[in-house]
Amino acid sequence: MKAIQHIGLSALSLSLISCAVGPDFKTPDTQAGDRYTAKALPERTAATDVTGGAAQTFQPGGDIPAQWWTLFGSDKLQALVEQALKANPNVEAAQATLRAAHENALASASGLFPAVDAQLGASRQKASNAPAAGTSIYNVLNAGVNVTYTLDVFGSQRRKIESANAQAEYQRFQLEATYLSLSANVVTTAIREASLRAQISATQKVVDASQRQLGILQRQFELGGAAKTDVLTQQTQLAQLLASLPPLQKQLDQNRNLLAVLLGQLPSQPIDTQFELADLKLPENLPLSLPSKLVAQRPDVRAQEALVHQASAQVGVATANMLPQITISGSYGQAAPNIGNLFTAGSNIWSVGAGLTQPIFRAGELTHQRRAAVASYEQSVAQYRATVNVAFQNVADSLTALSADADALKAQREAYQAAEASYNIAGKQFAAGGISYTALLTTERNYQQAVIAIAQAQADRYADTAALFQALGGGWWNRDSENAAPASNTSASNGNTSNAQAN
Repeated sequence: MKAIQHIGLSALSLSLISCAVGPDFKTPDTQAGDRYTAKALPERTAATDVTGGAAQTFQPGGDIPAQWWTLFGSDKLQALVEQALKANPNVEAAQATLRAAHENALASASGLFPAVDAQLGASRQKASNAPAAGTSIYNVLNAGVNVTYTLDVFGSQRRKIESANAQAEYQRFQLEATYLSLSANVVTTAIREASLRAQISATQKVVDASQRQLGILQRQFELGGAAKTDVLTQQTQLAQLLASLPPLQKQLDQNRNLLAVLLGQLPSQPIDTQFELADLKLPENLPLSLPSKLVAQRPDVRAQEALVHQASAQVGVATANMLPQITISGSYGQAAPNIGNLFTAGSNIWSVGAGLTQPIFRAGELTHQRRAAVASYEQSVAQYRATVNVAFQNVADSLTALSADADALKAQREAYQAAEASYNIAGKQFAAGGISYTALLTTERNYQQAVIAIAQAQADRYADTAALFQALGGGWWNRDSENAAPASNTSASNGNTSNAQAN
């Protein structure tokens, strides 16, 4: 037994001082630059005296809060995001996937330790004696402990552990990406609801005005002051306005269905919360992370980096598979014909052995497997760089959109004011017989388009602000214990570490 202990200790020491073949992981280099867009953007956007028209100031180097959606100043919105993070099945699935990856990483660590198995057996045998003595039947009982250990001389097992840990890291950032995507979807869905309600309300106002104009035309027609074609044209215009309401209502209903699903419930379950643009505050100070920090903040980039790490470790595994494998085994136990003699002094048995396996001819299998691992690593590096490029594109698109949105809202506000004033004057003039119906119809159509356009322009500013926060990574790195996302139960997995290693 002491011999087995000495051999085991020597083997473990040899594994600890041995090297791990294959490349050591290094994060691929990227060129962040010092800004996101080719053209310098203004530090402050245009301002407009309307809901959602506040000027926004970019704060380079600013940090995003973990609960970035609170910057919209809506308790209702915050409550819905928190509900979604707790109840959405996609979050639960991502949490379970992370726990599975964590347990697999713990399981892979067992390869650094000897495997110890207890054995207990009983058999009844018949053996032949001398030719003239006939045969004898006897029992054999045995109990013992078997130990096997493969020396990790070239780091194959350590690279496997490294790969499993990288996979767990990948799932960790996939979970963060799920949190970010879900919260952003809830915010943008609420904004879209507010926009649709504003468009429906604006369209209804135009419908009411059109109905009043139709009444005036009908009275003028009865008095001989208007042509029948004018009445029919106004009826057509009113019908078209009314026809524009059902599609908007359909979009609103579908948007509510989407919101229900994001909250982790069925569309048939009612949602008491409703959103208007006036319920939301447009964030005026926008933290803008430095380009050099974006790579570390984006969950999708960090997840892709973990895949590069995993692929790098697999190159080491494939390399080690081409080198000698040394295995040590030993056993110690008792054997006797009956239970009474099983643990007596003369019943002990033991064995110690060692083996070395060196691949000699595998028809190129191991060489091609290593080449495939290297190619997979190169693929993951290319995908990482592509993911980084898309991350910078997302930020650049959001910044450009915010600047353009402010200018568009200002222009739409001016167009709305002009169209509203023109429509009001035209309505009075037409009622007094000062202008033709054709002139009135033109101003009515312009006003209808203006009220819809300004509602959409207001919503665009909110939605693109949320898109910027999402593009910058969402502030997950600032999350603390008081403002944590739903627990992934990783701590529970950590609590089972000793059992996982023992078994």
